[in-house]
Amino acid sequence: MNSRSLASLALGGLVVLGTAGCAAITHQATTIQYSPADGVNIPVGDDSPVEILNTLIVANEDGTDGNLVAAFVNKTDEPVTVTLSWNGGGAEVDVPADETLSLGGEDDPVLLEGIDTPAGATLPIAFSTGGEPVQAEVQVFDEELGYLEGLAPSE
Repeated sequence: MNSRSLASLALGGLVVLGTAGCAAITHQATTIQYSPADGVNIPVGDDSPVEILNTLIVANEDGTDGNLVAAFVNKTDEPVTVTLSWNGGGAEVDVPADETLSLGGEDDPVLLEGIDTPAGATLPIAFSTGGEPVQAEVQVFDEELGYLEGLAPSE
């Protein structure tokens, strides 16, 4: 084998290693968890008895009040109360044992009075199941999106 062929093989090997090596050090986007819908999943932690999924708020026209739309999944055989608190307001959601509570779907949404947050903004809400509260920025919508029609607080 002549030196020109050997140099071509060596260069080809370096190109293959160089391009394949990028995949070894680049973070894979498919491993990043995210909320694939309009609502946000609340990261309540692995030890929490409740998962809070697809959380969003549908506000009335002036943004003074809103309805919380979410799914609360109780992973235990005991009922759990989730406490919500926001800029001066608060509410509780009772989640039956071993069930999914679908607010705005099968079950009525929870009224959040005095949020004073217009559509397009976010409202910081603290979620607690008895331990350390978890703070999350929850997106506020209005009924412009067809599938949210009828979910805003009524007069």
